[in-house]
Amino acid sequence: MVIMNALPTSPPPTLAVGPRASDELTVVRWQALGTNCLLQIPTNHGETGQQFAQEVQRWVAAFEQRYSRFRPDSIISRINSSAGAWVAVDQETERILDVSAMVHRLTGGLLDVTSLPLQRLWDYRNPQPRVPTQVEIERARGLVGWERVERRPGAVRLPREGMGIDLGGWGKEYAVDAAADIGVQLGLKSFLVDFGHDIRAVGKPPGRPAWHIGLENPAAPGTHSGSIGILDRAVASSGDYQRHTTIQGRRFGHIVDPRTGWPVANGMRQATVVAPSCLQAGVLSTSAFILGGREGAAFVQQSMGCEACLVGDQARHQTRGFVNYVVT
Repeated sequence: MVIMNALPTSPPPTLAVGPRASDELTVVRWQALGTNCLLQIPTNHGETGQQFAQEVQRWVAAFEQRYSRFRPDSIISRINSSAGAWVAVDQETERILDVSAMVHRLTGGLLDVTSLPLQRLWDYRNPQPRVPTQVEIERARGLVGWERVERRPGAVRLPREGMGIDLGGWGKEYAVDAAADIGVQLGLKSFLVDFGHDIRAVGKPPGRPAWHIGLENPAAPGTHSGSIGILDRAVASSGDYQRHTTIQGRRFGHIVDPRTGWPVANGMRQATVVAPSCLQAGVLSTSAFILGGREGAAFVQQSMGCEACLVGDQARHQTRGFVNYVVT
């Protein structure tokens, strides 16, 4: 996770406090996508800034209504409940499915929207959690695999009952980029979008050289272990230090490795990526977290314009250019 502060003269705040408004910045907050959403807009943007905030909130509400698996009337819920049958989809949903295919391809299957059967098996929010049997895990893995999804123009089909799609692996980051696109289309030169601490910054804050992002300390959530400065970049982090469960004294994080069907347990606690888009940052940070330390950093290094820092129990790994973002 990351915690954000646009005012470099003050230390990054805790997650509970959040960024502060100033005479130069208007801060808009609301709840959506299961998290805290926030915009920072220079006050000199005036009515255009207000229009930006209103259009973003409308877009996010519509996106959540259509694509949240937790909403029974969403297109995703309809696809999931109709496993075995073809479901008609519109052009927008076709694009979402195209993104799903791209993410699966770029990550070699590390991020797979069909991993919902495994997520249900390892639900960290369950008040009575248990460790599933290996038979249950293998059965769930048999329902996972983007290559199993059948598509034709205007329709999609999950061929086996029990299969399911969930955009939770990258949907929020996709929404951050969509919100940023709205601001750019309105002609805004400077603003920041923060949905659950997945961030996209455009331009720079008034009177300051960069947007300063506080990196949360995975060993002490709610505090920061450093900060970075970004211009026209996105930041996303993946980690298991906040969302996890403990079963019989053993800790299980919420990120499941689809290759094994088990929660990631490679000693990593946090992977932070800086990238041109929030979708790219989020996809890479989760993939790097699953791969772990050295391999995860090498994976991010292959993507042009992207840098990463991975923090583990025993070691810290980062790409060559990450130091260029660090604020000392």
